[in-house]
Amino acid sequence: MNKTSPWKLALIPLLMFGFGFAMVPLYDVICDITGLNGKTGRIEAAEIDADRVDRSRTIEVRFLANTSSGLPWSFEPLVKKLDVHPGQVYEAMYRVRSTSKDSTLGQAIPSVSPGLAAEYFNKTECFCFTQQALEGYESRDMPLRFIVGTDISDKIEQITLSYTFFSQEQG
Repeated sequence: MNKTSPWKLALIPLLMFGFGFAMVPLYDVICDITGLNGKTGRIEAAEIDADRVDRSRTIEVRFLANTSSGLPWSFEPLVKKLDVHPGQVYEAMYRVRSTSKDSTLGQAIPSVSPGLAAEYFNKTECFCFTQQALEGYESRDMPLRFIVGTDISDKIEQITLSYTFFSQEQG
């Protein structure tokens, strides 16, 4: 064994740690470039200009709902799609039900497709802003208030908003 082998072996875990640390910003850059995993924005209701509604065009917004396998909930949109005018505020409702006798805690993560539409899809109110706690067999209707920005490309005619609830239980 030569003298440089231990140093080379010690360098490998350091490089692995550095690569793992760099994955989050690298993932964000890849998502921005490819349009994958579009992240929605948040806007205050007071910031909305009601005079900027574009009634000359309509965009179809589709709603999807999923739960991760570790969360005993059923989750669904009450409306599958809405035709919206950019610049106007809309509300959609989702229903969540616990299928367990125990209390559970979940967090919804949104994704917008196409990813290029994500920067124009803003929410004023969303159940995804906070963790949701459900008692055993509890059911709840949760509102989503959103606006599609008027600056969105004319080429985008359909947006899909998908939520996935993940368990936030420790252990």
